[in-house]
Amino acid sequence: MSQRLPSLLLFLALIAAWEAWCRLAAVPALVLPPPSAVLATLGSEIVSGRLWPHLAVTAAEMALGLAFGAVLGLGTGILLAESPRLSRLLRPYILASQLVPKLALGPLFLIWFGFGMTPAVAITALICFFPLMENTFTGLTEVDAGRRDLFRMLGASRLQTLLRLKLPAALPVIMAGLRVAVVLALVGAVVGEFVGGRAGLGASIIAAQSVMDTSLIFALFVVITALGMIVYEAVRAIERRVLHRYSKG
Repeated sequence: MSQRLPSLLLFLALIAAWEAWCRLAAVPALVLPPPSAVLATLGSEIVSGRLWPHLAVTAAEMALGLAFGAVLGLGTGILLAESPRLSRLLRPYILASQLVPKLALGPLFLIWFGFGMTPAVAITALICFFPLMENTFTGLTEVDAGRRDLFRMLGASRLQTLLRLKLPAALPVIMAGLRVAVVLALVGAVVGEFVGGRAGLGASIIAAQSVMDTSLIFALFVVITALGMIVYEAVRAIERRVLHRYSKG
């Protein structure tokens, strides 16, 4: 707790400065609402129950997109690491696909999948795919050559080497990619809702923008940030347990 105290004090100081500036400079609430107004709006959304369905939709899109993207990224990373020839063939195309802005794919996803959760899940999965794929590939290909030679001398099969040496050794790098993917998953879900969502925090931001409710927009930013922090810390806790377990093994 003492380690986080300076960060907490800095946060409180920034909030106080924001509140003071809005009041002393008479900044219009439409331009920048004070934190007290944002907090009041957030409390109203929570008490009225309007927030919870949208939060549930965004959390579901985030979880589904992360799951699909993680499985696809992990599988592709393993496949490319185990097949150098296939890696040389496909990696340039995979990289090129990641250079296309995901928001630009939104209109296509609307045509293919229609409105609702599916386009947001698809965008989230695409965003989460690359960090898992790249980190898995990097972790597996950078396993110590001496240890690989030892497994080969002991007659271990390719699958045994992968499961008992490469994957455990690459876990720190893979888990780091998962942490990045978790953050990107929330970004993907919200961006997906900007394009064609009928519910969710991103769709709520668009609705608030249409009526110029700046306080509500900031309140939704707070909810999105809190959701991201909670999920990120949960993944860090899982990472610590997994790495501790394999380090003891």
